[in-house]
Amino acid sequence: MGSVSGKGESLRVFIAGVMQASSLGKGIVDQRYRAQIRALLLSRWPDLDVVDPLEMHPNSVEYQDAAARQTLFHMIELASASDLIIAYAPVASMGTALEMYAAYLQKVPVLTISPMTDNWVVRALSTRVFLDLASFSDFVAAAESPAALS
Repeated sequence: MGSVSGKGESLRVFIAGVMQASSLGKGIVDQRYRAQIRALLLSRWPDLDVVDPLEMHPNSVEYQDAAARQTLFHMIELASASDLIIAYAPVASMGTALEMYAAYLQKVPVLTISPMTDNWVVRALSTRVFLDLASFSDFVAAAESPAALS
């Protein structure tokens, strides 16, 4: 797909974001950001197709290797086939980096929410970077259409 258009079709927005971070176990970090991003987008544009990997696979940390591998690659494929990626990375995230890279290769705009503004991956793969959810929220509130996000 590769760009956000202002046309009438439903646009697919993929929420990439940290899940396990650098955890040594199967726990995940606070995921409330996903609901916040979804609500923010849908309050402005209810017809958006928002894809949330955690919603699709809430117990993925419990998956055995084959299912985990299949899920990882499917999420990368979904990210690269979307119209827009919103990547939440307050800390480094290997899965998010893979999704960002795949999207970048397909010329899908990547909006990254991260304080890691000097990180090479963030700098190289992001269309725009926001320091936090509040600044991203202000950006979305000011956008006239989903096309203005890219």
